[in-house]
Amino acid sequence: MTTLTRRTMLKGMGVSIALPWMESLRAQEAVAKPPVRFLTVFAGNGFHGKEWWAKGEGAGMELGKVLEPLAPYREKLLFIRGLYNQEAGKGGIHSAQTGNLLTGSPLEGGGGIRSGVSVDQFLAQKIGRETKVPSLVLACEESISALHKGYSMIYSSHISWSSPTTPTPLELYPALAFDQLFRDEAGKGDASVLDQVAGDAKTLGKKVSHTDRAKLDEYLNSVREVEQRIQQAGQKGRLQGWRPTKEAPDLPRPADGMPQDVDEHMRLMGDLLVLAFQTDTTRLATLKLNNDHSSMRFPHLKVDYMIQHLLSHTDNADWLKVNRFFTEQVAHIAGKLAKTQEGETTALDRTMILYTSSMMHGASHDCSKLPVALLGGPIRGGRILDYTGKPNRRMCSLFLSMMDRFGVHEKQFGDSTERLSEV
Repeated sequence: MTTLTRRTMLKGMGVSIALPWMESLRAQEAVAKPPVRFLTVFAGNGFHGKEWWAKGEGAGMELGKVLEPLAPYREKLLFIRGLYNQEAGKGGIHSAQTGNLLTGSPLEGGGGIRSGVSVDQFLAQKIGRETKVPSLVLACEESISALHKGYSMIYSSHISWSSPTTPTPLELYPALAFDQLFRDEAGKGDASVLDQVAGDAKTLGKKVSHTDRAKLDEYLNSVREVEQRIQQAGQKGRLQGWRPTKEAPDLPRPADGMPQDVDEHMRLMGDLLVLAFQTDTTRLATLKLNNDHSSMRFPHLKVDYMIQHLLSHTDNADWLKVNRFFTEQVAHIAGKLAKTQEGETTALDRTMILYTSSMMHGASHDCSKLPVALLGGPIRGGRILDYTGKPNRRMCSLFLSMMDRFGVHEKQFGDSTERLSEV
């Protein structure tokens, strides 16, 4: 005789139901609030040496010229100084500073490939099954495969890692990113939970006693009733739980191929990210604007005489133009999320945007204090936190604090066992 316990599970495609699970009514209510989301936007080669700064707090916060495009959202901005990855300072520049940005793990040199699981992919493994696409990994510059200072430049091209030896594949083409998100007519969430576990439920019903079968039927009927009530409420405009702000893409499928213009490419990728969040197709994403040690040029800024990597060594006015252009992409994403109302909050209030690079200054290759700006929620913005000189200033401590917002509470991530309690 099969014993029914709280560990007994009904399983289907992307779904599992614990039994007896009479707490399911509460579980259904958990969707009343919009989900928490996480986006990392990466800009390679650091920022202008004198213009990445913030002063003050709240509406009176002042921002350096690199961050000025984020001024409309300063009350939602958390500026953090002094965080670093200890392992990043042990090898060469660029590759050795980038490959563990989101992992905090030691890197293998000599052309080998080994880092760790990045925070976005770690979360995807924990909660990614709740959406059609567990995580979205976009890039605007192709990956590099060469050696630099004894380390593979694969590290320079990837901040997202699915396993210690597997950088997450980058999607460079907007049209293919669109297809990844929306090529299916219906996502997992469109099917009834019970429909997806019907086979498992039927098998279990044959193994239990008549009394237990009646209890099982009664329980499954209660789950079905809850599902139907939520569906009916949505059809009548009285939805009690949360639903995505958009049921289908309102952006036409981009043209095939890669856009010729850098600004068009980045803007398309940003728009796709916003749409993915609005439709709840994913809740986890990274956008790599360029590689570290980048070869990107910027003719639309009239900065076409030097590749981005070499330009970062100058700290001149043109380098500042490029920095501000990158920040404008973050501001564009934030602006669209801020205009997306989700009940009493906006999508920006429920999205943590991490804007960072693998070094502070391109001219000095300094990775001892990383540039870190957190935008959106659920964090308290309009603040500056300075961890310079403090014992706990690991990037992975920030990631542990951010994971808590997802209900993912880990004792350790990467090289840290402590949280940043002030975040």
